[in-house]
Amino acid sequence: MEQLWLNVKYALLGLLQGVTEPIPVSSSGHLIIAQRLFGLQIEGLSFEVLVNFASLLAVLLIYRADISRLAVGSWSYLVHRQEEGRSDFKMVVYLIIATIPAGIAGVLFKDAIAEAFKGMAAIGVTLLITGAALWLIRNLRGRRQDAQLTAKDALLIGLAQVVALIPGISRSGATLIAGLGLGLRQSHALRFSFLMYIPISAGGMTLEVKELANDPELGRLAIPYVLAFLCAFVATYYAFRWFVGVMERGRLIYFSLYCFAVGALVLMFLA
Repeated sequence: MEQLWLNVKYALLGLLQGVTEPIPVSSSGHLIIAQRLFGLQIEGLSFEVLVNFASLLAVLLIYRADISRLAVGSWSYLVHRQEEGRSDFKMVVYLIIATIPAGIAGVLFKDAIAEAFKGMAAIGVTLLITGAALWLIRNLRGRRQDAQLTAKDALLIGLAQVVALIPGISRSGATLIAGLGLGLRQSHALRFSFLMYIPISAGGMTLEVKELANDPELGRLAIPYVLAFLCAFVATYYAFRWFVGVMERGRLIYFSLYCFAVGALVLMFLA
């Protein structure tokens, strides 16, 4: 019975990761809150990296056509000097530029940041900050498209992703806020945000795969980890599809109010 309940808890954690990863409410913050409510103490980052990898696979599935186009276009421009691939190559360069700040900060400071902001009070405050930022940009309707993106824009969005290393600060929220603040159309800001997520998540999985393989609890938690992975994958796919519709209708205010509510509840009852 105890193992069954453990399986249920980890499946729910995976489901929570999947639902909250695409939407701007901080998946890392929600995982910390859920662990507290479930009475779980998950040491290290191996579990978080595992469920993030599941979300990565879902994002790869969703954006497979865009990824294929960028790869083919960049190859045709670099190797065959075909001018029609130039825009795809520029986009790949901008994605690399945007990834560098969070990549460097993640390698150097992620453990320290996670340790410094792991308390419930910190999570509550950062969720309120996320809510406030979403409130400020709730009515923005940019007009700029991918072709108008610059290296400076990419760097600024990448710096926003660095801030999201803090638990409770939404990665998708921070990068969307930056993209919308720079005047990008909502659909373009969303696509750039999640194309950025691919190398960051893949890099995190690569760095932590040894820790995951050496996890002393892996044997006991193999089934819970698999359940969490599958739940995160499925939930991310469908949550992302739903969020695209929300973005098209310009309803970011709902996520702002949600972050205010959850942040306040955490501060009142869990901090």
